[in-house]
Amino acid sequence: MQHPKHHPRFGDRRRLLAGLAGLAGAWAAPTAFAQADRSRVDAQTGRMVLVLLRGACDGLSALVPYADPDYYARRPTIAIPAPDGTAQTALRLDAQFGLHPAMAALLPLWQQGVLAFIPAAGSPDPTRSHFDAQYHFESGIPGRSSGNSGWMNRLAGLSRQEADASLSTVRALAVGEANPAILSGDAAVQRVPRGQAAIRSGALASDRARAAVLDLYAGDDALSRSFRAGAQSRMQTAETLRSAMAAPTNAMATETQAADNGAGPARGLLLDARHLATLMQAEPALRLGFLSAGGWDTHANQGHTRGLLANNLGSLAATLVQLRQDFSRPDDVIIVASEFGRTSAENGTGGTDHGHGNAMWLIGSRVRGGRWHGQWDGLASGNLHEGRDLPVRNDYRAVLAQALRATQGVSASGLDTLFPGFAWDRSLDALFRA
Repeated sequence: MQHPKHHPRFGDRRRLLAGLAGLAGAWAAPTAFAQADRSRVDAQTGRMVLVLLRGACDGLSALVPYADPDYYARRPTIAIPAPDGTAQTALRLDAQFGLHPAMAALLPLWQQGVLAFIPAAGSPDPTRSHFDAQYHFESGIPGRSSGNSGWMNRLAGLSRQEADASLSTVRALAVGEANPAILSGDAAVQRVPRGQAAIRSGALASDRARAAVLDLYAGDDALSRSFRAGAQSRMQTAETLRSAMAAPTNAMATETQAADNGAGPARGLLLDARHLATLMQAEPALRLGFLSAGGWDTHANQGHTRGLLANNLGSLAATLVQLRQDFSRPDDVIIVASEFGRTSAENGTGGTDHGHGNAMWLIGSRVRGGRWHGQWDGLASGNLHEGRDLPVRNDYRAVLAQALRATQGVSASGLDTLFPGFAWDRSLDALFRA
């Protein structure tokens, strides 16, 4: 009797699996597009999209504290000049803060009162490790760097428990990353590759290959059912995007820095955002969206009004404008965060190093925008974390809790499940309109 590993059918299966590796990873999602009672789902209008900037975005360049003289003393070559009405200075938001000129597309949202920020938010854990800090953010449990599910996966599970059993089991969607930690866990989620890969069916486009795969996984065991569902999901996702994207842009590059932790560069974020919106609009049961972008670890030559960081901020601004267009129902909310900030002072190579506190951004009709929220102490030496960094005055979990309670209806017990040990922050109580 032949050993199973030497059986010809096993060899065929192995070769097919190698050619379809992406299907079992980024694409497989049981019941990803199960039919739902759309009238029931549409009644739950709140959708949340989280954009994570991997690599630690320099919030002090995006959100310029131009009224603080210490800002210019600490950054003699990379500081963004105070507003003077020209294109190469900060855009005035209020008497303390300005917007990086590359993010000018966001100014109308600020003026409309739907864009707000928390200038000194972050994790209470002091780590300067990208990987630990990103994991803490994604798990919702600072200080523990392994063994946790993602808080958005837990949120999808909470949503599922409250939903009618006839609705789709999939509540969350990630575009651009194969396996983000924020979606790891028991709840079924949908994952879609970045860029042009999302509209390709891969080997499944071939009738012969598709038939062979489905034949191999024709059984009634859990693995076979899951794989067939993943194959169907991939085909339907690609077809949905091909139909919706009349003029797709060029495929984005896949080179990333280690700090990006698998996220693609910021210049590809806009296309991923369009894919996310297309899929969430096609399937109303999808209430939670996740996007990420890398390229924010600016240790050297980050530039000021122009340069590497400015280019990334321009891409981010265009993405956020697009997301606001696509997610503008009364309870929709878009949140932007990074794992930590960067040093208040520039280093010797025209960049900034790993820091602590950072800005978080929120966009939505329920957001009390046109103003900032939380605490801000300035950049004087006595106010800095360890004498070098913007401190954390508002726990990121408290910011997320406000958004989830206001737009997703998450209860106090639900928030405790998502963010064990967090404390409600009364200084943020005015962040959302009733």
